[in-house]
Formats: sequence, C-alpha cells, structure tokens
Amino acid sequence: MSLQWTAVATFLYFEICILLIFCIPWISPKRWQKIFQFSIWNKVAPYWNKGFLTMIVALIVLFLDAVREVRKYSSSEVGKESKLYPNMLDHLHMKLFRSQRNLYISGFSLFLWL
Repeated sequence: MSLQWTAVATFLYFEICILLIFCIPWISPKRWQKIFQFSIWNKVAPYWNKGFLTMIVALIVLFLDAVREVRKYSSSEVGKESKLYPNMLDHLHMKLFRSQRNLYISGFSLFLWL
C-alpha cells in the first residue's frame, strides 16, 4: 500500500478502536462526563471544526480517486496483447483488487467520520 492508503487505513482502524471503546458497557456515564470535561477539550474546541472539515475533504478526495481507479480497471478490455503477455490479465486483476480495497477503506473511513 502506498503512504496515503496506509494513512487512511490507520485512520480507519483508529476510528474503529474509538467506537469500540465508546461501546464498553462497564464505563459509567459519570466517568465519560469527567473525561469530556477535561480542560484540554476547551483548548482544542476552536480548531476542531477546521480539522473535521479538512479530514472530510481529504477522505472525499481519496474516495473519488478510488472510484476513478475502480472504473478504470473494471472497463479495461483484454485484446490481442494478452496472448503476447500471459500475465497481463493477472496484473489487471491485481490492480482492480487494490483499487477496490482502497475504495472500501476510504468509503468506510468516510462513513465512520461522518
């Protein structure tokens, strides 16, 4: 995976971990209230909207790039050249698989972030 898709996958895993932590039943609401009343949240609050929108734009751009890649490799026709290069079909399927993986990673990250 390239650096951008590794970053998106890491972000997705981070989101999943945070959501699972929020679902832990033995952490009481009073404890969550104490956690969210730390003074650090007041310092971060003015910048949160900018960071949120920046992340949405980045994920949308990566999602659209993944859609473009899937469409590019889905519509590729194998012609007479496939007889000359026997591994060409495997190479196209590999690129299609990677582009679909990137589409799912960016799509799920965008879905969880919204």
